[in-house]
Amino acid sequence: MRLTFLGAAGEVTGSCYLVDTGELKFLVDCGMFQGGSAADRNNRSFAFDPRDIAFVLLSHAHIDHSGLIPRLVAQGFKGAVYATPATCELLGVMLPDSGHLQEREAERNGGAPLYTVQQAQASLGRLVAVEYGAETRPHGSVRCTLRDAGHILGSAIVEVRVGKTKIVFSGDLGQPGHPIVEDPASIAEADVLLVESTYGDRNHKNLVQTLDEFAFALNDTLASKRGNVVIPSFAVGRTQDLLYFIGELRRQGRVRAADVYVDSPMATAATRITLRYARMPHLDRVRFTESLQDSMRINSVRSGAIIISASGMCEGGRIRHHLRYNIARPECAIVFVGFQAAGTLGRRIVDGAKSVRLFRESYPVRAKVFTINGLSAHADQQALLGWLAHFKRPPRQTWVVHGEPLAAHALRDQIEKRFGWRAGVPAKGESAAL
Repeated sequence: MRLTFLGAAGEVTGSCYLVDTGELKFLVDCGMFQGGSAADRNNRSFAFDPRDIAFVLLSHAHIDHSGLIPRLVAQGFKGAVYATPATCELLGVMLPDSGHLQEREAERNGGAPLYTVQQAQASLGRLVAVEYGAETRPHGSVRCTLRDAGHILGSAIVEVRVGKTKIVFSGDLGQPGHPIVEDPASIAEADVLLVESTYGDRNHKNLVQTLDEFAFALNDTLASKRGNVVIPSFAVGRTQDLLYFIGELRRQGRVRAADVYVDSPMATAATRITLRYARMPHLDRVRFTESLQDSMRINSVRSGAIIISASGMCEGGRIRHHLRYNIARPECAIVFVGFQAAGTLGRRIVDGAKSVRLFRESYPVRAKVFTINGLSAHADQQALLGWLAHFKRPPRQTWVVHGEPLAAHALRDQIEKRFGWRAGVPAKGESAAL
């Protein structure tokens, strides 16, 4: 049996792992690459024939884990995609939205889209919902169980048994103690383990400190009543967390009341889905914009607004319009609340870019830039090691994935130091015998 690392190896996007048992081939995740040369990489041929893939096990709905499923189906994949019910619901919004973005990108730049809305819709027919903890048999020789990863709504740790070998894919693990989602489930044993390392080289501030930082970032701008706060946010997971925390800070009297604009149809749909699975505090003065006209009206708001918009790394979507209208204004603030992958516009701003290009024009970065890492839905180094500590014996093989090189190697070193396990950091395309 062989495992091939086709994405999220030495980086945090493009999650995709190919398992070849000798009898069949299946994938765990099939995600899009983001940042840098992502368009070229997403357009390349798969490193396998989609017609040879028996099934897909999907950890969660984020596009860097799910976004190439429509392309996989369009190129001949006939199997099922197994995911939690909440993930299936979210994909019903996210994949057609991604298809829409691909079509628009193709119109702007010429050429064919990566996939269309119609192809995305067609791929939804491949989804099979599996509850947490319920064992399913996607093939006679394979058993699979999904456990709560505590990352976003519906996110899963994927446990796979092939014969006597148990492979555990951590997926994206959440930071314990966050609202809306449960803490990551503990896993006691694995023969082969793949563990994410997005923040494998650092620890987040605790939630109390983080909310202090967030309150300061909001009040620093809103108290003056002169500017807006623009928050690039992932539509699924992070936006709902932000609404929760803003509501709590208001209830505690720690931030002044302000109009909150959630400018993302996907975030609006994801919030509705979230409310069916979890409780969220009531938050007044929140406006969910649906139409392009509603979105454009926000540009006339010059002060006193919190604008939450996708995409979270500023690579596309409506956030770029809000940056255009606010980033050059020193009375405004840009607040980053999630990981910014290398090569993305968000990363360039966080790293201190003096100017950025938006819609073929250059804009000076005069707005204050805040980075609030403690709101991340990814476990930090301490939480990752805490999750690993529940294993009763060392896995036969441990692979550190889904992290940029410094983070992945730092976590590997900590695993070897703390637990005495041997661990590897695979390169993209590397293949290992299990």
